[in-house]
Amino acid sequence: MRQLGELEAAVMDRLWAWGRPATVREVLDDLNQDRTLAYTTVMTVMDNLHRKGLLSRQADGRAYRYSTTQSRAEHSANLIAAVLADAEDRTAPLLRFVDQMSPAEVELLRASLEAGREDRAVASRVDGRHRGRKR
Repeated sequence: MRQLGELEAAVMDRLWAWGRPATVREVLDDLNQDRTLAYTTVMTVMDNLHRKGLLSRQADGRAYRYSTTQSRAEHSANLIAAVLADAEDRTAPLLRFVDQMSPAEVELLRASLEAGREDRAVASRVDGRHRGRKR
C-alpha cells in the first residue's frame, strides 16, 4: 500500500468527510471550487481508486456512485502497517512515533491498549473454553 497522490487524497478527503456515496459530478463540482479540473480527470482518478480497492461503486443510471471501502483511520493504519512491515525492528519506529505524540494522545493510546488487553483476555478465555469442547 502506498500513500495517495494529491488528487487521489483530495477525492478521498471529500468522500470520507461526506460519509455517503457520491458521483464523479458531485466530487468534480466540489473540487472545482478550489481549482479547475476536467470531468474525465476526476473520473479517471476515481476509477483508479476503485481498481486499487479504496472505492467501491454502484451503478446509478448511466453513472456510478462511489463509496469508500475503509475509513480514514483504517486507511492510515494500513499505511502504518505497510511501513512497519518493511522494518527489521518494528519497535524502534513505533517508539519514535509515540515520542512525537502529545501527552493527551499518549494517555488515550495507553487507555486504549489497556482496554484492548482486557478484551483480548476475555476473548482468549472464551476461545479456550470453545476449543476444549468436543464437536
